[in-house]
Amino acid sequence: MAKDDIRPLRAADLTEALVLLTRLPVRMGRPRGATSAWAWPLVGLVIGALAGMVAGVALFLGLPLQVAGGLALATQIICTGAMHEDGLADCADGFWGGQDRDRRLAIMKDSQIGTYGVLALILSVGLRWQALVILMSYGHVFGPLLAAGVLSRAPMLVLMYAMPFARADGLARHVGQPGQNVMLIGVTAALIALLFTIGFWAIPLTIVVAMVTAGWGLLARAKIGGQTGDVLGAAQQLAEVAALLTLAALLW
Repeated sequence: MAKDDIRPLRAADLTEALVLLTRLPVRMGRPRGATSAWAWPLVGLVIGALAGMVAGVALFLGLPLQVAGGLALATQIICTGAMHEDGLADCADGFWGGQDRDRRLAIMKDSQIGTYGVLALILSVGLRWQALVILMSYGHVFGPLLAAGVLSRAPMLVLMYAMPFARADGLARHVGQPGQNVMLIGVTAALIALLFTIGFWAIPLTIVVAMVTAGWGLLARAKIGGQTGDVLGAAQQLAEVAALLTLAALLW
């Protein structure tokens, strides 16, 4: 899809975003590809709300904070089918396991996971889990999950708009490339939702996530020359880790 292809946005775009980014049992009409990508950050609100409800029930039942945090993460992973975690693992294996661009892309496409991928997942899940436990110990349950959920999906939209495709096939190429208006609307929606969930803490949170996203984009361009679905999924994971750790530091 051309980057200047601009069509009216629709409420049904959220349904398409849910179908693409989650495993929730929803149906969509005729797909619009990258034109519906503005709704990707809103998917984070849905996932964050579901995870928050599970964590809230766990805490209400008197379960330890560690269990509530683990159940929140498990809910996120189940709802998304671990697709973003898979992207992080593939990028870790490919970026540091290959000697050149073609080899890195080949490793990323391989379904097997290597040492770098395993370590990346351990660190990602572990840091998110610890941050959630810290936040929940101070009574913050829904806010952090909603904020991290919505903000962490904005980098996918930005990188998909700003970077060329690294390969001629794959999910990112199939979805297409969003236009500038679609990207700006999606980012604006994410920031508005962020303000409603955590107030002015949104400012430092956005700055940190923007820096992480820029760094990840530069690394992806240096390693493979652009973006893939795995790069976008890894961007979501890195942004979520950064968001939760920043909130834990601010609200400690």
